Amino acid sequence: MDNNGVGTWLHRRRIKSGTATALISGEQTLSYATLADRTDRLANALKDRGVAKGDRVAYLGENHPSFVETFFACGLVGAIFVPLNTRLAAPELQFQLQDSGARLLVSAEALDVVASESVTDTVVTHRLVVAPEHDTDGFAPKLPSGVEHYGEVMAAASATPLEETVTLDDAAMILYTSGTTGKPKGALLTHGNITWNCINTVVDMDLNRNDVALMISPLFHVASLDMGLLPMLLKGATVVLEAKFDAGRVLELVGRHNVTTLNGVPTTFQMLCDHPGWSTADLTSLDKLTCGGSAVPQRVLDAYEARGIGFTSCYGMTETAPGATMLPVSRSKEKAGSAGLPHFFTDVRIADPMGGMVTVGEVGEIQISGPNVIKEYWNRPEATMESYSDSSWFRSGDMGYRDDEGFLFVSDRIKDMIISGGENIYPAEVEAAIAELPAVGSVAVIGVEDQKWGEVPRAIVTLREGSSLTEDQLRSHLEGRLARYKIPKSVVFVEEMPRTASGKIRKMDLRKQYAL
Repeated sequence: MDNNGVGTWLHRRRIKSGTATALISGEQTLSYATLADRTDRLANALKDRGVAKGDRVAYLGENHPSFVETFFACGLVGAIFVPLNTRLAAPELQFQLQDSGARLLVSAEALDVVASESVTDTVVTHRLVVAPEHDTDGFAPKLPSGVEHYGEVMAAASATPLEETVTLDDAAMILYTSGTTGKPKGALLTHGNITWNCINTVVDMDLNRNDVALMISPLFHVASLDMGLLPMLLKGATVVLEAKFDAGRVLELVGRHNVTTLNGVPTTFQMLCDHPGWSTADLTSLDKLTCGGSAVPQRVLDAYEARGIGFTSCYGMTETAPGATMLPVSRSKEKAGSAGLPHFFTDVRIADPMGGMVTVGEVGEIQISGPNVIKEYWNRPEATMESYSDSSWFRSGDMGYRDDEGFLFVSDRIKDMIISGGENIYPAEVEAAIAELPAVGSVAVIGVEDQKWGEVPRAIVTLREGSSLTEDQLRSHLEGRLARYKIPKSVVFVEEMPRTASGKIRKMDLRKQYAL
């Protein structure tokens, strides 16, 4: 067998760390040996249902061992894993299933209604439903025709390891990232992209087998999966899975499991230190806090510093799997506001509009190269071509500069992406949905500061002559079409949009006038 893909990690860990704890989920504890055995069974079950190398398998559910098992089982088969955002509406999920061409969907029982709606008009031929309360005792609830119970399927499958050729160049995962054209693009990550990103993380975070990571962010986000879960399992450490974020429970779990590592966004860290139990919680084990998505408010940094805990800030994106740079805790005060230094096996440069390199301190586009950077988008050759400079440098669309020590500072975004509580919102997608309303003449969506979420979307709208529309009517129109976090929290109706000579809306002017 010639398999160097991520699917074999559990086989290798079964030998090196068989009895060590790999996953903790509620009252369930899985050793590396048990997790490897279950993954072998699931891989055989997938193959028995016609899943072959290159086929896509989607997963819709919260953080749960079945997510991890499905990811690694796909790696063993050579199938491509497609994690779906549980906060998306059925039409959004349907698009991703259609675009990826997923043949099989694994979904949580609690999401069965939206899963059933989402598979309509797709090529999904098999569905496995995960009912956690039934997985351990062998009892399966009655399911509709054509839908099978995950636990039953796994129990009936062979535990014999598959003999499949998978290389680091093979596709491993499609992660959908909202596009500036209004439709999400699937970033195609190879086994090599994931492996090198995890090596970068292990090296730069100095992870060891005694670490315990508490996953408080959804695994369908690339940072949680590729910067949190996978590097820990690569190293043979322990991961505690939480399906939902609850600040009080997180504080309790840190003490109970001696958690050393938390990976999150500013909003979650803020909610932790604002919780009444913050001052009395046992946080002595914490020593690695990784935060991405946006800058951490100073008062939050101060609250953690008072407890003797420092932050490692990160910068990256789905297309870099996702790590590009990391700011060491030791330099966090001295380099306040910096996104840090490039990861060990990753390079970062700053380019001017013509593709030339700028001098120290000069602002330009941030471009990234390395074995963790994707080579293409799924079925989007034009988007792929537009996203690269000199063939190997990924154009981030972000503006920034580097100081004389090479530390990166992100100064602005070329793209209009809004980051709300760690979720990426692309205005074009929201604008397209609002424009469906007959009363809307023109629309622009901008981000406005929010104390809790960092940013939230605001819609600026002009109406067609003789038409009327209320904010409630607009928001009601978006319910069910878009994930709730994408729906504008406020709407401003204006008589006229500021435009360029070519007729494009000047969002910079809108931000100046309406972003407060």
